[in-house]
Amino acid sequence: MNLSLQLNSTKTHIYFASDFHLGVPEAASSLKREKLICKWLDTIKHDAAEIYLVGDVFDFWFEYRYVVPKGFTRLLGKLAEISDSGIPVTFFKGNHDMWTFGYLENELGLKVISDELELERNGKKFFIHHGDGLGPGDNGYKLIRKIFRSRLSIALFGFLHPYLGVKLARYMSFKSRISKGDSDKIYLGDDKEFIALFCKDKLKESHIDYFICGHRHLPLDVQLDNRSRYINLGEWVNDFSYAVFDGTNIELKYFKPTE
Repeated sequence: MNLSLQLNSTKTHIYFASDFHLGVPEAASSLKREKLICKWLDTIKHDAAEIYLVGDVFDFWFEYRYVVPKGFTRLLGKLAEISDSGIPVTFFKGNHDMWTFGYLENELGLKVISDELELERNGKKFFIHHGDGLGPGDNGYKLIRKIFRSRLSIALFGFLHPYLGVKLARYMSFKSRISKGDSDKIYLGDDKEFIALFCKDKLKESHIDYFICGHRHLPLDVQLDNRSRYINLGEWVNDFSYAVFDGTNIELKYFKPTE
């Protein structure tokens, strides 16, 4: 999908954030983080032309026909409020919250993106993707991703009673890297960062000014060539990082947690 738009004079900023991983490592810290995210949303809504949540907002999400996961009411309500105010909010499916089937669109007014989105704002071209499955290697995960996104897998999980399905998913969430606190915070180098390698290959096909991704859990601002940059949004369990485009340039920033 490719969308071009000139930002208006009153709402000039576009905000990007990802990897909130709400639900882990346990309820108390997740709730504290959720309140912080809502506070951040309140601070940006005055000048936000658009908001992009680039995947893994929830550490687990599955929409049964009549049931959604318990919790997250503060964030869901805040997103509905912002969407109702006329600020478009776009939600990208991550590898932890890929199973959304209409609830976020119908109840909150969000736009949901399954994979990548290409758009142009004020003459700048953006490529936005959660980041999972991009680049060379990691073939085992790519196979699992394809299986998890298949209609058969979704149908089989849907047959589980929500008590069992959510309990199983919570158990798996607590084994994830972000929950265990062992996320890789070291830049692997230009020849090993798989998303950066994808970006460089993509540039051979067409020019992109800004590649915006999450998934990596490491805030990054990588100059790919003299015109293109790769921004990784980091995560909100430790870093509280996000990016903002002011209509001319993009900058990686950090939201200061306050008691």
